[in-house]
Amino acid sequence: MINDFFKNSSPMTFYIISIISFFIANYVGNKNLPIYFSLLLIGLIFFVLGILKRFRSR
Repeated sequence: MINDFFKNSSPMTFYIISIISFFIANYVGNKNLPIYFSLLLIGLIFFVLGILKRFRSR
C-alpha cells in the first residue's frame, strides 16, 4: 500500500506534502520543539523524494 503510493504519485504530490509540513512546522514554532523539528525533517524528506522522483521520471 505505501509502496504503491510512492510508485504512483507524481513529484507534485511530494512537493505539496513538503509545503504542508513546513507550514504546520512554522505554525507550531516555539510551542512544541520536538514536533517542530520532526515536521521539518518530514518536509525535507518529502522534498528530496519529490526531486528524486522528478529526475527518475525523465
